[in-house]
Formats: sequence, C-alpha cells, structure tokens
Amino acid sequence: MKRLILFAGTLAVTVAWSSGAANASNNSVSSDRNPRLAAPAAVATPGTAVREVTLPAGTVLPVTLATAVGSDISRVEQPVEGRLRRAVTYHGVEVLPAGTAVKGHVTAAQRPGRVKGRGYVAIRFTDIDAPGPGFEHMTTTQVSRLAPTTKQKDAVEILAPAAAGAVIGRVASGKSAAREGALIGGAAGTGYVLSTRGKEVRIGKGAALAVRLRAPLTVKVRS
Repeated sequence: MKRLILFAGTLAVTVAWSSGAANASNNSVSSDRNPRLAAPAAVATPGTAVREVTLPAGTVLPVTLATAVGSDISRVEQPVEGRLRRAVTYHGVEVLPAGTAVKGHVTAAQRPGRVKGRGYVAIRFTDIDAPGPGFEHMTTTQVSRLAPTTKQKDAVEILAPAAAGAVIGRVASGKSAAREGALIGGAAGTGYVLSTRGKEVRIGKGAALAVRLRAPLTVKVRS
C-alpha cells in the first residue's frame, strides 16, 4: 500500500514538471514569433550624432552681400542679406558650410551735406542659418563705408571761375577790374559748390565683406 502511494506521488510530480516545462517552451516560442513580447533593442543610426562647436570672438566670416546698400538708397533698420562665399572651419572641422545664409540690417545711412559732411553707410549682421533648425543669433562688428572727401575738387570749382573772371576783367579794364572779376567768378564757384552735395557711397550687391564675430558663436555640427 505504501509503495502504491509513493508511486502515485512520484507520477504526479513528474506530470506537473513536464507541464511547466512545456508551458515555458510555448511562451518562449510565442515571444520569438511576436515582436511585441520581445525585449526592445537599441538601434544606432550612423551619421546622426551631433556635437557643439564654438567659434571664438574674432573669427572672420567671409560674406558676399546679397543686398545693395548706400548713403542715398538705404535707411536705418532696412534688412540686408548675404551668404558665406566659402566654408568656415575650426581646428580642421567644417562648422559653417559655404552658402550659409546670414541676415542683418542697416545701422547708418547718411547723405553728404551741401556745405560739409561725407556720405556714409554701415550694416551689421545679426543672424546666421547655422546647421540645425532656425537661425542662430550672433554678434558681429559693423561693416561701413565713407565717401571720399571732395575738398580738392571743391577748391578747383571755386578757383577756376575766379581765375577766369580775373583774366576777363584784366583784359577788359586793368587790375581793378581783374580783382572784381575774380570776386565775381569766385562767388559763382562758391555758389555752385554750396548748391551741390558731396559724393554718395554704396556697397553693391556681390561685394566681398569680412564680417568679424564680436562674441563667441556656438553651433551644432555632425560628428
């Protein structure tokens, strides 16, 4: 009787162990076949890693101007645009590719006066289309142009009529008439100078500019 009870107990344990093993095997197969039950695996995508690179203050950006500006055609705050004519590298790494867009505005536009003053125009770039979404703000030096002086030309335009008047007066009536002719001629020349402006100044579309960073610029580049 004891042997029969022992045999029955051993058989029950064996059956239960076999059933558990079978269920575990089925669950394993089911997990392999159903990807939702499998453990997720990390997938690395090559070429998408990025890192930050900081261009130091003083770095020169070679910009080609895309918007013509001038003392007579521009106004303060007028938008200007440009593009990098070549890539900017730092420690052998290309940080900004050629063709990168930059944006800014006119900071000064002054026409020459009739009596004094020279034509003057200045621009500053404030944003750059660095790699990544949107434009990055940047701080750069001002790019400006000043018209050449016209003092020498003005002197010629005053003296020439004066000399001509003196010659005419001397031929006509002697020394005293020559002095009067010089005064009249000089007055005419001075009047002409005072009625005309000095030279305007412009920076044309396609001009090659050297724009210098006043503060560091941090951009993201692909590793």
